[in-house]
Amino acid sequence: MTTIIPSTTTNVTSGVNTSNTTGTSATDSATLASNFTAFLQLLTTQLKNQNPLDPLDTNQFTQQLVQFSQVEQQLKSNEQLATLVSLQESTQQTQALGFVGQTVSVEGASTRLENNRAYWTFNSSKPAVATVNVLNSAGATVYSGSFSVDAGTQNFVWDGRGTNGQQQPDGVYKIVVTGKDASGQNVAISTEVQGVVDSVDMTKNPPTLSIGENEYTLDKVKRVVRAPQED
Repeated sequence: MTTIIPSTTTNVTSGVNTSNTTGTSATDSATLASNFTAFLQLLTTQLKNQNPLDPLDTNQFTQQLVQFSQVEQQLKSNEQLATLVSLQESTQQTQALGFVGQTVSVEGASTRLENNRAYWTFNSSKPAVATVNVLNSAGATVYSGSFSVDAGTQNFVWDGRGTNGQQQPDGVYKIVVTGKDASGQNVAISTEVQGVVDSVDMTKNPPTLSIGENEYTLDKVKRVVRAPQED
């Protein structure tokens, strides 16, 4: 993997909401249990009050027993589903806690500049010349540069210096990347944000990871990376 570190003097370098499901499942289970009890009472009453000279038809009795069995199986299936949902929630929470303190990469374009360092990741489908613009929170372009990028993933480290060489203040900055290949055709370049997971919000379902001022669910994490080394 190539790491791109821009310089103000050189422009080109190589380089399911389970909570809703649980609530719905509990409601359905209660409804099925109520229906199951009513069905059992009706069947028992029917057997007690049948005409001895004209007993309950065997086929009808069998059909009712089959229905009885199907309702019972559905009740058990719902109970097992609720258990699986609970286990899944517990697993997600355990996985989320494991990310605390880790440097991860997630889909995004905005990250925070701290201690004269901001980190992004490019992903290009083929070699290209990428034009990189860094915008501040007001939407103004504070840095612009062109870089040769290889196919695949490469890191981009910005030291916080604008195109004019002035150091920009800490804060949230957005990166915009466009690319062209050797023949001048546009090349799609996706961006990811790197950051340290500061905390996990366990009150949300699914739990969310806090990275800087943003929150991400586990499915947004693309990779866990080694923390960038300071110069």
